Amino acid sequence: MSVAPRRAQHATTRVLVTGAGGQLGTELAGVLGRLARCEVIAADHRRLDLSRRDDVLIALEELEPDVVLHAGAWTDVDGCESDPDRAFAVNAIGTRHVAEGARRVGAHVCFVSSDYVFDGTLGRPYVEWDEPNPLSVYGRSKLAGERECPEGATVVRTSWVCGRHGANFVRTMLRLAAGDGPVRVVADQLGSPTFTADLAPAIVRLALDRRPGTWHVTNSGETSWHGFAAAVFAAAGADPGRVEPIPTDALDPPRPAPRPARSTLENLSWRLSGLAPLPAWEDGLAALVAELAG
Repeated sequence: MSVAPRRAQHATTRVLVTGAGGQLGTELAGVLGRLARCEVIAADHRRLDLSRRDDVLIALEELEPDVVLHAGAWTDVDGCESDPDRAFAVNAIGTRHVAEGARRVGAHVCFVSSDYVFDGTLGRPYVEWDEPNPLSVYGRSKLAGERECPEGATVVRTSWVCGRHGANFVRTMLRLAAGDGPVRVVADQLGSPTFTADLAPAIVRLALDRRPGTWHVTNSGETSWHGFAAAVFAAAGADPGRVEPIPTDALDPPRPAPRPARSTLENLSWRLSGLAPLPAWEDGLAALVAELAG
């Protein structure tokens, strides 16, 4: 498909953020809004329904962004498992619509993907060139979204995302830490907790630089969900001993969607490009808990 003629070059870089009502999208819009060279258009799912092709194409043709930072997704892993049509309509077909609209206006696409494109059986952290093999509908729909991205797009895989906005694991554990009694958390799933305050600036950098290819971007280090929960309790001044480790198959009720046992991402593209690693996940957690407590 030929690229439509563009109007005169924007004085600033116009960036459309999809999924701008989510915890990462909100942070991305905030980071971009603090950059004098950027004009930010924040679109949540109410403003832009990714599953509706005409709506997406009209929006991109009217807004004429220079960059589309595509964070919009249905991220309810268990919900996706029970409604695969919706998962693929948003995460895969929605990305197809974004890619089509971006081609029409000559915009660069940066797509946010997931560690759940891997099955977790490799026995070491995954690098960008390892073969995906998702276990869940959510993971398959995100991999399909990656494959719908146009040539030269930026694809950013990340994991276990938490931040100051929206519901997430840290907020849940802080609520439980304020209560009494034991809290049972799985100890046989490993990954890299990643915090939007660190992740969003990294994604913005890749997007504005229009760096092509696949990138793993997470906070440094690895832990289990149990280790993560215990660290949240400790950071909140609660007894981490209240967090009891259990295997995944002891969850009651069991989760509908299978999870990878070890989906840790090695940020190899980032490191080989000479970029400074994101802070350790423990540091990101400390900063988030301090902010939420304040």
